[in-house]
Amino acid sequence: MPRVKRGFKARRRRKKVLKMAKGYVGGRRKLYRTARESVDRALAFAYRDRKRRKRDFRRLWIVRLNAACREHGLSYSRFIGGLKKAGVALDRKVLADIAVSDPAGFAAVARLAKEA
Repeated sequence: MPRVKRGFKARRRRKKVLKMAKGYVGGRRKLYRTARESVDRALAFAYRDRKRRKRDFRRLWIVRLNAACREHGLSYSRFIGGLKKAGVALDRKVLADIAVSDPAGFAAVARLAKEA
């Protein structure tokens, strides 16, 4: 069996990691072992925070909706319950956008939720 020198594949793998570590400070950018640790950690945070961002935005929309509902004499839960009974199929993202950008339109939606 011939001898295998793994220079090409190993170098390509290391270069990939060092390229991902661009912009890091000190040895985290230049030294392979510390760069790999930093990149692995950064990728783990990136994966976690992609999930987290969805939660954070949903929380923001709910806070905005609750504030807008209170102006119309409703609580958030009664508002959402009323919309479900009225058959309004708008999600929280769209409702929060309406509440911020079109107060008159949101007042009409709130009236629907109140009547149901």
